[in-house]
Amino acid sequence: MRGLKPDWLSDPKVWRTEVLAGLVVALALIPEAISFSIIAGVDPALGLFASFTMAVTIAVVGGRRAMISAATGAVALVIAPLNREHGLGHLIAAVILAGFLQVVLGALGVAKLMRFIPRSVMVGFVNSLAILVFMTQVPELTDVPWAVYPLVVGGLALMVLFPRITRAIPAPLVSIVILTTITVAAGIAVPTVGDKGALPSALPVPGLPDVPFTLDTLATIAPYAFAMALVGLMESLMTAKLVDDITDTRSDKTRESIGQGIANIVTGFFGGIGGCAMIGQTMINVKVSGARTRLSTFLAGAFLMVLCIAFGPVVSDIPMGALVAVMIMVSVATFDWHSIAPKTLKRMPAGEIVVMLVTVVCVVATHNLAVGVVVGSVTAMVIFAKRVAHLADVTAVTTPDGSTVVYRVTGELFFASSNDLVGRFDYAGDPDRVVIDLSAAHVWDASSVATLDAVETRYAQRGKTVEITGLNTPSADLHGRLSGELAVGH
Repeated sequence: MRGLKPDWLSDPKVWRTEVLAGLVVALALIPEAISFSIIAGVDPALGLFASFTMAVTIAVVGGRRAMISAATGAVALVIAPLNREHGLGHLIAAVILAGFLQVVLGALGVAKLMRFIPRSVMVGFVNSLAILVFMTQVPELTDVPWAVYPLVVGGLALMVLFPRITRAIPAPLVSIVILTTITVAAGIAVPTVGDKGALPSALPVPGLPDVPFTLDTLATIAPYAFAMALVGLMESLMTAKLVDDITDTRSDKTRESIGQGIANIVTGFFGGIGGCAMIGQTMINVKVSGARTRLSTFLAGAFLMVLCIAFGPVVSDIPMGALVAVMIMVSVATFDWHSIAPKTLKRMPAGEIVVMLVTVVCVVATHNLAVGVVVGSVTAMVIFAKRVAHLADVTAVTTPDGSTVVYRVTGELFFASSNDLVGRFDYAGDPDRVVIDLSAAHVWDASSVATLDAVETRYAQRGKTVEITGLNTPSADLHGRLSGELAVGH
């Protein structure tokens, strides 16, 4: 029965780690949620409500333990135009619809598409995330009182040095408490969490979005909901894969996809702006604080509301410099420094480096992780197709009596490699009988079948016969179904 118990119920050390990690994440979530609310053009309370409901719900229904889901900048950017043009009611309705779409996509197995994302795209994704996390902190370091800079430096020093003393308490929490105490006690005037916006004073209340339930409303919100669903799933699944690698554990991506949808549905009915997995806060939870269970995720959301409602005045006094230091530490820890080491770059194929750079540039330029992943993956596929296209080869051997020529085709035949195949045969000079041996090849698509048909047609025009041999079972099935059916205008 012991194996059925969560670790945090049987191990006090795990309990302490999870509780303190949840507290640190909750503190880091507050200014982020308020900032994302501003991006979406809504009251800061709606971003905080979204972070609360997303974290608490995903802790129960999600497929990746210790991952943090909350209001995010990517989702806020997607739905901001809808709020500007049609109002808050349509935004909330879009969040709920996006949740339903995520449930459907999850049930249809969209998570399985993760296997097609190359490692170089994943590395670019991680590195661009680290850059974005750092870039979001730059505005907090410009046009601010000079006292902010020593606070940030002090926070970084505390987070580097404190773990050498003890790891029982997360260094970011120690840093936040010490810097807050110093600024309040000394009366140092620096930007604080309270300057970002008013914190809510009560829990969110469930309700329906204030929109007419008509087809016109559905047509208005559907494009935004679909975009939000895709962006949210992509960021969440990429984050889940990253946490899998960090913790050396596996997660249920299908359950996570459906869980993200359920969390957004709940969030929408509670008036939140929706969200998805947050990589920065997840890194604080998993990599910096060492959390590994659902408890930290649940407590991050619970502590968020407790801090806002019960300790609002205290939380409002936290200097932004303390949280900036935490996020800078997260960006440094997240970046894959090994990927840009000279030794690594020398050994890495040029195509892999190009894919990584394209992913990073697209993400940083658009501030949208999903765009970078899509463009990076497409770039990787193009490079792969170009590389594989040259692997198909053709060699010709004429029988001693000169009556037959045997062409031996080796490699993978698909749209890229088969395009040049037509020109590899000597139609005029070959004898009347031609054998094309495909025992060392594989036919993957209709383009290859059409190419083989074209070769046969050219020989037939010269009164010569072609025999195709050696097809493996899948290739023979495909060739049998499509041969003769692919002529232009058929």
